Amino acid sequence: MTIEIKVPPLPESVSDATLINWHKKTGDQISRDENLVDLETDKVVLEIPSPKSGVLTEIKVKDGAIVKAGDLLAIMTESSGVINSNDSNQTDSSNSDKRASNIGSDVSVAQDNTGDKKISPSVKILLKEHDLDASMINGSGKDGRITKTDVLEYLRDDEGESVRANDIDMPIQQSSTLTEESQGNNEQRVPMSRLRAKIAERMVEAQTNSAMLTSFNEIDLHEVIELRKKYKESFLEEHSVKLGFMSFFSKATVEALKKFPIINASVEGQDIVYHDRYDIGIAVSSERGLMVPVIRNLDALSFADIERSIADLAVKVKKGSISMDDLSGGTFTITNGGTFGSLISTPILNPPQSAILGMHGIKERPVVVDGEIVIRPMMYVALTYDHRIIDGREAVLFLVSIKESLEDPERLMFEI
Repeated sequence: MTIEIKVPPLPESVSDATLINWHKKTGDQISRDENLVDLETDKVVLEIPSPKSGVLTEIKVKDGAIVKAGDLLAIMTESSGVINSNDSNQTDSSNSDKRASNIGSDVSVAQDNTGDKKISPSVKILLKEHDLDASMINGSGKDGRITKTDVLEYLRDDEGESVRANDIDMPIQQSSTLTEESQGNNEQRVPMSRLRAKIAERMVEAQTNSAMLTSFNEIDLHEVIELRKKYKESFLEEHSVKLGFMSFFSKATVEALKKFPIINASVEGQDIVYHDRYDIGIAVSSERGLMVPVIRNLDALSFADIERSIADLAVKVKKGSISMDDLSGGTFTITNGGTFGSLISTPILNPPQSAILGMHGIKERPVVVDGEIVIRPMMYVALTYDHRIIDGREAVLFLVSIKESLEDPERLMFEI
């Protein structure tokens, strides 16, 4: 029986995807639910599993092509029997030998560096070309499989930037043996990834379509830190998750949003949409770029629930298993530049949201408390907001509300 492998329905806000990596080639045996190909959208990498066991008979779309929902990717023939692993290995070996004769005689060497990880021939070639050991790279595919994107992101992180050559991103090699002619011409042109291009588009959209203004305040986190020290062991024992700062800030944010609902609103044309939910996006940095997974109905969650949700979403981002649903529908965003050492910054809005809270590094500074100079752990916070619908009064009082909640965190924890 012949089966067509097609692009599945894409999320409503996604018009197309880029085919970034086939995990199988023509003639390969396929097991049911085995990942065949990776498609990259503006936000996530989608894995297309095989609907049946059988043989991949024809590939219709090559790596790098732009595809839309319903496009035919490949054709497979269903197998009525159980796939023989020895036959599969023999087929892979035979096909690898043929492939090696076309691209060079050293492909088999790349296989020596893959260890126990399952790696497609195209990824093996890429590893060989850059003399990389597969054990150095974290796989984001199914069961930890290394994809071509994983290798390219590793190269970008390792070298700082990359160039396009033969449809493969290659790192810039700074060699001491460059000729005088090549030394004067080191400029490189690098195409953006879909995620980076989407980030750029949204940043420009935020600047163009809103009147952004940023207000600042500072928070004394002495009481929060003392409370965490007091309860961290019992909290971990009771809930099997650590008590972090983000749950405090998330709770304080929701309380402030309840007082000033305009901060949780958005603009649609000439209308202001007041949201009746508190779906808070938490900005997370990944190897592919910045992502903002959303915690739904955060107002109904306990501190432990919030910490678990943040941990679960962070794991999804790291593994590349984050979905479009995880990234959609937020009403407000929190970003923590302090993770990377930022002391103060002005975050950019996450459209169509109208405000974003920026956290920063905690630094011990001399401050005046009850008429005396003391050393306290202080953090600057920033609220960037759309001045078209949010006035300075609401923005400043919003930050004051967060400050008051965090400087008296017991009231926040016990909801009094």
